[in-house]
Formats: sequence, structure tokens, C-alpha cells
Amino acid sequence: MRLTIIGGGGFRVPLVYRALLAAAGSVPVTDLVLYDTDPARTAVIARVLRGMRAVAGPAVGEGPAVRVETDPAVALRGADAVLFAIRPGGTAGRARDERLALAEGVLGQETVGAAGILYALRTVPEAVRFAELVREVAPNARVVNFTNPAGIVTEAMSAVLGPRVIGICDSPAGLIRRAARAAGADPGAVRADYVGLNHLGWLRSLTVGGRDLLPDLLADDRALASFEEGRLFGGPWLRALGALPNEYLYYHYFRRESLEKAWEAAETRGEFLDRQQSAFFAEAASLGPADPADPGEGPGAGEAARETHRLWESTRREREETYLAEAREASGGWSRDERELAEGGGYEWVALDVLRGLFGGGDRHPAGRGTDRVRLVLNARNADTVPALGPGAIVETVCELSPEGAHPVPCPAPGPAELGLMLQIKAVERAVIEAALTGSETAALRAMALHPLVDSPAVAARLLARARAGNGHDAPRTGDTRG
Repeated sequence: MRLTIIGGGGFRVPLVYRALLAAAGSVPVTDLVLYDTDPARTAVIARVLRGMRAVAGPAVGEGPAVRVETDPAVALRGADAVLFAIRPGGTAGRARDERLALAEGVLGQETVGAAGILYALRTVPEAVRFAELVREVAPNARVVNFTNPAGIVTEAMSAVLGPRVIGICDSPAGLIRRAARAAGADPGAVRADYVGLNHLGWLRSLTVGGRDLLPDLLADDRALASFEEGRLFGGPWLRALGALPNEYLYYHYFRRESLEKAWEAAETRGEFLDRQQSAFFAEAASLGPADPADPGEGPGAGEAARETHRLWESTRREREETYLAEAREASGGWSRDERELAEGGGYEWVALDVLRGLFGGGDRHPAGRGTDRVRLVLNARNADTVPALGPGAIVETVCELSPEGAHPVPCPAPGPAELGLMLQIKAVERAVIEAALTGSETAALRAMALHPLVDSPAVAARLLARARAGNGHDAPRTGDTRG
């Protein structure tokens, strides 16, 4: 099976390759094709993969063959599956979005609030363009999207590709995994009820053998304090909700605290990532060949690849340690769990489980992460999961996977508070897609002003005007997608 990564120069691409090596052939990927608009970044990432393969040694087998392409049509032609991860504007664009939001006194994380809207406005047209290219040159390929904002981008691409595109995010899988461990259960043995939109969902039950473990977990402050979401939201609020929210809901529920910490921070998350990744790619480029077509097999190439991999690993570790740092500081100041730092997030395992569900390939991955191999929390077409949203809306919920695609599992309707927030954010998402694809300034204003984290139409208009006035960073570029 041929797997193409659009955004092959993204910092997190090596996680996918590492997962493929660890899966030891249980996922039927034989060829891995990397495409990115930045050849220098792709060359560095290709060298990280060589170093990773050298460190893994013969025990993992050969692993998939890796090829770099500079033409997107060539990269896509013949693909069975496509992982889609682009970042128009790069990390510099994200940093600018976040500063624009803070300057107007509102929150703006990459996928949440004003900055998420600005990011989506320039990302949706590029995502649709790639969807049309997939339809043209790889008509049978399945697309797994983890370009942020994942729900918006998946919904826009689904208008072109229909159910052939599935969106993924590692936050729900991580929440389920951590909650199961805190409740004393094997993460691979639980059945979860999770529903919402991307970065706006709730874990409402956690069942083993017909018994829901969540009520006892919510009642146990010591157990809640043992994992990240429990510490982030606190027992009193979690018991009031009667559910475990996705970590990104902290920006909604604790808006004032989040904003205060964002103002106090010396740099935004986007500024940190821009500085960190610029330094990584500059240093890594000095260690080996800059031409992605150069396999780097000459004298000294093996050590250069290993050193590039070591540099990538230390950079990845720092990135994971600082993930959602302001929210953790606002909720009392605490460090991420060592196990989470070592495992590195988890979206790569979600991606591999999606490929298993769509294409077969044996049992779950060896780490035992996530849910059952055919049941995953995904961004997929709603059908009648949340009737108020309509059948074509992209929701984030538990799905069963088959070669035909992702099918949401029936679940109880969201409560009034959750449904109200979902309806408001879905209205924002649809207005963003309309604005991005038609150029409508009215739709853009509606999207920005309707977001609950943007508190004034006047602020919304100023944000859009300032973004338009300084849009030199908006040139499309691929890259990593998670904060």
C-alpha cells in the first residue's frame, strides 16, 4: 500500500514513520511518499527518518520505502491513502494570528477563537485545492486529514471527496487513554461515549463489562489529580458537568484565566514554535545534504542521519513539555506526565488505526493505545448522530471503521449546554468555509463575531482588517499542525 503525506516536511512526520516501524508490518504500508512545498524542510525530515531507521535496527524489519516528490500530482498519483497536514503561512503565520488576537484583548489559540478563524480562512482554499487534485489523480485514495482546524478543514474537503476524507485528532484518544488508566482500566478494553466537534467534545461514559467507570472517577479527587484533564479542570467543575471535556474546552470554560496567562507570557505558543522550529531546521540543515533527492548514503551520512534524529528527538521533547503551558499554569502550575512526554501525543497511532480499519492489517498497534481497532473517535459525517446539525456536518465522535469508511456509533443526544455550544461553533465553521471559498467579507465578519471567544462585532471587524492589511505571510506552505 502506498501512503502519501502532503506536508512531508512537517516536524511531526517522523512520529508517523516511527509508528510504522513499531507496527512491524501490521499496517500494510510498503511505500511512503513525502511531498512538501519546502524542499529544504523535506530533506531534513527525510534524514530524520533515515536516522530513526538506523537507531531502530534490524529488529523492526525494513520498514516502508521512503521517496520524496516535488510535484504534488506525482506524489498523489497511485496513492492508496493520503495523510494531509499543511500549514499555510507557516508557524510565523500562527504567531501573527495569536498576536493580533491578544492585541484586541481576546483569546486566539491556533484552533480556538480569533486566531483559529484567521488560520482557517487561509487554509480552507488550499485544502479544497488538494482535495480536487486527489479526486483527479488518485480517485480511489482515502484521505486522513489532520490539518487544523481539523473539523473545518475536513468539512470543506468532504464537499469534494465525500466520505473518502476522515479527520483525526489525538486529543480525544489521549483523554480516553488517560481517563481509563486513572479509573484503573486497560485503555484497550474500554468503550467510550464521546461526542462534540473538533477541540470541543466531551467524554460522557467509560464502560468496561457493561459498567460505567466515569461516575466513580468524577467522585474521586485523588484519581482526577492523577491525569492531565483532571488537574486542568478540577473536580468541582468536572462533577458539575458530569463529563470530562476535551482539553481545548479550557479556553471556553476558563476564558478569563486563560487570557490573563496569555497576556503574562513572554511569547505566544506560535512564537515559541516558530523560534524552536526555525532553530531546529537551521541546525539540522548543517548536518547533512540539503537536496531531498540526495539519499545521503555517502561517507558520514549515517552519523549525520543519527545526529539529525537525536536533534529532532530533543526538540520534540521540549515541544511536548510546553504543550498547553498557559492553561496548565492558569490551573495551578503542573508538569505533563512523563508517560505522555515519552509517547509523544498519539495522532500517529490514531492515523495507523484508521488505516487498519480502512485497509485491514491485523490487530491493534503494539502499544495498546486508543480504542478498539475498528472503533475510534474521528471527525466524520454526522448522519443522525446530532440531528440538530444536519447529516453533512462533520462531528467528532466514536465511529466504526470499515473499508466503506467511518460510521458514527449511535449515542445519546448532547445536553442543552453542550448542544448550544456545538450549534454556535458549527455556525462559525460554516461561515468560515463560505468566506474562505467565496471571498465574502460579510461571511468572514459573521464567523469572527459569532465566536463566543470574540466579544464584539467591532473587535471582529478590526481583527479582519488588520489581518488583511498584513497578509504577506499567507503564502501557502506545508508543515506541522498540532500545538
